[in-house]
Amino acid sequence: MTRTIADIMATELVTFHPNQDIHQAIHTLLEKRISGAPVVDDSGKLVGVLSRKDCLRIAFSTCYHDGWGGLVQDYMVNDVKTLDASLDITSAVQLFLDAPFRRFPVMRHGQLVGLVCRHDILNALSKNL
Repeated sequence: MTRTIADIMATELVTFHPNQDIHQAIHTLLEKRISGAPVVDDSGKLVGVLSRKDCLRIAFSTCYHDGWGGLVQDYMVNDVKTLDASLDITSAVQLFLDAPFRRFPVMRHGQLVGLVCRHDILNALSKNL
């Protein structure tokens, strides 16, 4: 039987809201030691992703200015590439190799259901070695 992304994805996710304070989001990323998280609106719809790289860009570009801040929606990436939960792991490998992303939100019927990262894929593949 072919394993799918749904078999290996993380389902207990840290998420952000577009109107959340960016400082709070950065604190959460650092405290939870995660590299990024999906951004969902009030209805649970995926509207973006905020990564440590996005936050590093903010901190670097404003390190000489006082009072920087804003909301998650001001800094998140809006054009999010997602994977379907039914995608087989082999196909997902190629997407990870072709894209610069370390993680993909996983969708089922238009709803965010999980997150899969390079570690999850490599872990699944290593069990077949």
